[in-house]
Amino acid sequence: MMTNLFSVFDPSTSVFSLSINWMSTFIGIMMLPMMFWLIPTRMFILWNMIIKTLHNEFKILLGTNSMNGSTFMFISVFSLILFNNFMGLFPYIFTSTSHLSFTLTLSLPLWISFMIYGWVNNTQHMFAHLVPQGTPAVLMPFMVCIETISNLIRPGTLAVRLAANMIAGHLLMTLLGGTGSSVSYTILSLLIVTQILLLTLESAVSIIQSYVFAVLSTLYSSEVN
Repeated sequence: MMTNLFSVFDPSTSVFSLSINWMSTFIGIMMLPMMFWLIPTRMFILWNMIIKTLHNEFKILLGTNSMNGSTFMFISVFSLILFNNFMGLFPYIFTSTSHLSFTLTLSLPLWISFMIYGWVNNTQHMFAHLVPQGTPAVLMPFMVCIETISNLIRPGTLAVRLAANMIAGHLLMTLLGGTGSSVSYTILSLLIVTQILLLTLESAVSIIQSYVFAVLSTLYSSEVN
């Protein structure tokens, strides 16, 4: 029995009193067959094309001052979030990306490492970022406050954006699915079609949100160089 609307997101599966819900974070790796690593299958070739496209795009965003191979850190973040988002679409699999404890664990260390690197190595550049070019002298104190606040809330906005988008679609699907036992067959057929369309939308949201998270992380990284 569902005690409240958000109980579908609660970690409830346990073995020997140990919660195993967070194991879903790694289930994507376990589902990959061994042949994926050995023989260049169609799935492997497709994934390689996606990685190359992301690598080229992130390289442009990071600029010429970036270290070699730094794009693969953001590709790894993209892959992890994408796997978890898709795993959450399957029935009875815990959606880890709908929890702030997971999304903040990703965004906060990234943001802190960017800030430490920027303020230690490019202090003057970081100070220059607090006042946009062409700002009148009267507005400079206000702009420093605004830029500082916008910089401080970045990890929170990254985490909340991902979690909220994953929660919203899942809640809507849960609400519609819960009414299936009490409606007529005509409405039930419409409900099933709606659920299929929502599932398609959620699949698109899963890809878009993982891409947005990775791109914004890349942009925040490029600002400290």
